[in-house]
Amino acid sequence: MTVQTENEYEDLLSLWSDLESGLGIILGSPASIQEFEQRVWQYDRWMQTLLKRDTDVGLYLLFQLATNSPVGYSASHALVSAVLCHLIALELKLDQTERDSLVHAAMTMNIAMTAMQDQLATQTEKPSPQQRDAIRAHAVKGGLMLANMGVANELWLDTISLHHDESTNKGELRAIPPVRRLARILRIADRYAAMISPRKSREGRSATDSARSIITNSAEQNDEVGHALVRAVGLCPPGTYVRLENKEVAVVMRRSSQPNQPHVAIVVNEAGALLNPPRLHRTSTGSPRIKSALAASTVRVRLNHHLILQLGVYAAQHP
Repeated sequence: MTVQTENEYEDLLSLWSDLESGLGIILGSPASIQEFEQRVWQYDRWMQTLLKRDTDVGLYLLFQLATNSPVGYSASHALVSAVLCHLIALELKLDQTERDSLVHAAMTMNIAMTAMQDQLATQTEKPSPQQRDAIRAHAVKGGLMLANMGVANELWLDTISLHHDESTNKGELRAIPPVRRLARILRIADRYAAMISPRKSREGRSATDSARSIITNSAEQNDEVGHALVRAVGLCPPGTYVRLENKEVAVVMRRSSQPNQPHVAIVVNEAGALLNPPRLHRTSTGSPRIKSALAASTVRVRLNHHLILQLGVYAAQHP
């Protein structure tokens, strides 16, 4: 399914925004939420429904959100991580039980430091000793918090407790116990989402640099999770920016069958002037090709998302 009209796009944008806001509420005040586990299941089903409507539009909106502002970081980071884990789980053909535990862990992995995570994203100084202690303890503390709120799924809880444990990098993914497999996947998705997101203290990195850093620095020579991530979203996912060989700047709209050849909307011409309307270009069918990925902070333009998504609809209808 793909978005067909401007009204459908507005509706989808609103629904993603509502989902992020709802997730922010339960993460920010978990003790006040009745039937917490059921709420997480509800948000997971909601997320899957939106992705089924149009996965590329969902990725476009989420990557634009994640790469352009540190405001409301905790909720947006949880949602982006959950989407990445869902797509990686599909790519790796995990069974349904593992997929569910993984996505629920992604949504709640930082529940023990939600307010502090938002604060860290907007402060310019390094974490204080107290903040560093909270960061070190949040994985185990988060699992305990969720258990005290009635979450009984041990795979979900243990995945959170282990998601910063580097020892889970060892061994073939299919050969290690499920909890270590899920913790490894969650850590990769968490790191990738963090790398592309800006802080007050630093700029976000490009999606391509983030993916390459994860794969290059992996303890395993053949990083199954990193490569599954790239296959799932592409080297340049929808919503990220690229520079073409002719110096034009474009925003990625849709993935293609080749991870490094997405459909893009050119938004800045060779002279550095904003294009209005943007221009559709399929990097898989001809020049100019993509020369490099760009961090969002280097692209100082205000995008017309309506026009870009209209181009995306056209690209989907005329492959």
